[in-house]
Amino acid sequence: MDERLDEFSRALGADFFGVADLSSAKNFIGDYGGKNIVRYPRAVSVGIRLPDTVVDELPHSYETTVSVNYRHIYDITNLRLDLLTSRIGSLIQNEGYKALPLPSSKRVDDEKIAAAFSHKLAAHLAGLGWIGKSCLLITPEAGPRVRWGTVLTNAPLKTAEPLDDRCGKCTDCVDACPVNAFTGRNFSEDEPRESRYDARRCEKYLQDLERMDKPGVCGMCIYACPHGMK
Repeated sequence: MDERLDEFSRALGADFFGVADLSSAKNFIGDYGGKNIVRYPRAVSVGIRLPDTVVDELPHSYETTVSVNYRHIYDITNLRLDLLTSRIGSLIQNEGYKALPLPSSKRVDDEKIAAAFSHKLAAHLAGLGWIGKSCLLITPEAGPRVRWGTVLTNAPLKTAEPLDDRCGKCTDCVDACPVNAFTGRNFSEDEPRESRYDARRCEKYLQDLERMDKPGVCGMCIYACPHGMK
């Protein structure tokens, strides 16, 4: 079923596919998602790459055409991921296993500004990339210019090993943030996200832009990563 799922996902538009063993992050996953999420031992992770033509224009996001194009691509890609994970979930279920497709972009906790599950963590544990100083999943092929979706499952799929951090001393994403939302600390599964990233500060910046009748779009951490500029 491993090869079937990979081929099936790519035929439906996935640029990235992997399977994660979630056991090493069980406590973190339980704290965010609760018992209905933490009971699944594996995750199918799929990613769709964002167009470079859109991401490369993010330094000009104050221009209406740029912000509209980015929001459009962001929304459409999330929709594609939701359709993709739904189809994957159905395939796994038809094979007799449990499958829970998760929304690609839905917040469940306004205090933490977080979803019930971290798609980036699943992609990291599936060997598709590493989590950088921006708290984004960095792939060797496209940097952080990828949106992610996840299907939780108990299917006995072959899992991969996580990639080691390749950011080194680079702080381009940290330096590019207009509100200094990143501390520059490297990712650690033992530390909360708050030790690396102030999500509230980021959200407030976007809200302030909209109050000033400017497009609430930034994405400079995505744009600035050298791994995405190759």
